[in-house]
Amino acid sequence: MNYIIRKATYSDLKAIRDLVVELAIYEKEPDAVTATLKDYQINFEKGVFDAIILEEKNNIIGVCIYYMTWSTWKGRMVYLEDFVITQAYRQRGFGQLLFEALQKEAKLLDAVLIKWQVLDWNQPAIQFYEKNNAIIEKEWWNGKIIL
Repeated sequence: MNYIIRKATYSDLKAIRDLVVELAIYEKEPDAVTATLKDYQINFEKGVFDAIILEEKNNIIGVCIYYMTWSTWKGRMVYLEDFVITQAYRQRGFGQLLFEALQKEAKLLDAVLIKWQVLDWNQPAIQFYEKNNAIIEKEWWNGKIIL
């Protein structure tokens, strides 16, 4: 495997958004991504989110998109917004490498935990997280308001 794991740069944003669209299709929400490339660019430059990418042969094949947040119960935490490996590269260990890189980054940021959501039907993802000693909370319901 000839790969590089690194922090994302501005020039990576189109490939990152493309992976997010691929994830939305996998999650049976093909029309749900309404954030444009320009939205990604503006908010990346403002530091609203950050990302770690996985490249093979100068091709971005995976991404963890995250941002810092605060837990009033636990303290400083990283929220993992999206974690995706492109379909052709799944089941080859790349997800594990990228997830470990996110954990290292979270420690560098002095986070006490990483938090995310996973769909209840996504058994491959749930098994991956449980293999990594994740706690999958099933008691909390999500709330949102679309503005």
